[in-house]
Amino acid sequence: MSQKLTSIKFSISDLSKEFDITTRSIRFYEDQGLLSPARKGQTRIYNQRDKVRLKLILRGKRLGFSLAETGRLFELYDVDKTSAIQLTSIMTLITNKKGDLKQQLNDINAVLIELNDLEDNCNSILKTL
Repeated sequence: MSQKLTSIKFSISDLSKEFDITTRSIRFYEDQGLLSPARKGQTRIYNQRDKVRLKLILRGKRLGFSLAETGRLFELYDVDKTSAIQLTSIMTLITNKKGDLKQQLNDINAVLIELNDLEDNCNSILKTL
C-alpha cells in the first residue's frame, strides 16, 4: 500500500485548491527548502510526502511556529526516522511557544485593564460636562 501512496501525484494547483493557498505560497515554501517536488520540464509534480509537509507547514504557521522551526523539524525527522530527536525538539518548541503565548496573554490583559480604566475615566469626565 505504501507503494501506492508514494505513486500518488499532485499538481501545484491541486495543492493550492485543497489547502486554499496561492501557488505563489507553495513555490515560496519550495524556495525555502521545505518542499521538493519532482519536475517534468517546467511542471512541478508533488507527491504524498510533499502534501503531508505542506499540511504540517500550514499547521505550524497557525500555531505560531516559524518556517525555520518547521524546516528544522523536517531535517531532524529526515535524519532520525525513530522521531526521538524530533519529538524532543517539538517538546522544546512547544514549551517555548507556550511561554511566549502566556507572556502575550499577560500583555493583552494588562492593556485591557488600562483601556478599561481609560474608558471609565472618559465616561466620568463626560458625565461632568
